[in-house]
Amino acid sequence: MRNQLEKNIEIAAWIIASILLVKFIPRNKIREAHVSFLFKQVVTWLFGLVVVEKKLITYPFRTFFKRSNKASFTFEYFVYPALCSLFNVHYPEKRNNIIKIMYYLFHTSVITFFEIIAVKYTKLIKYNNWAWYWSFITIWSTYYLSRIYYRWFFLGQSNNKKVFYNLFKSSDGNG
Repeated sequence: MRNQLEKNIEIAAWIIASILLVKFIPRNKIREAHVSFLFKQVVTWLFGLVVVEKKLITYPFRTFFKRSNKASFTFEYFVYPALCSLFNVHYPEKRNNIIKIMYYLFHTSVITFFEIIAVKYTKLIKYNNWAWYWSFITIWSTYYLSRIYYRWFFLGQSNNKKVFYNLFKSSDGNG
């Protein structure tokens, strides 16, 4: 029964992320969600490996791939990409700049908040030479990169003309 809390949290994270994907990704947006998911996997997986190898963060308890990888498979490979899919599919493209800033802030803050709780109360993650604000900055940055990639990938399906765009500019040119 050692590390039962950590095991339960990881299992719950898989279940909750799966339910969120099934419930909140519309059928007509599955392709868009899949592109976001895969892109975020690449970015967070690579970045997560660098952070772990530099010993900035350690994951003392991991349910999956304990011997083959020091990063957290659950969070780097599934939970963050799932949340990023939701982020991109429901992005308020035609809303004003304040709403867009709040959207980024909300998504990034929720993830950072749960990470802080995990650092403080579990053995899922340990900050060595890291702080919560680095997580916030990196999560925000990877969401922004995923948004740029998402817009580039689906460039032909909308009237997007710019790939590297102003963060607040909408795809219809009215933002």
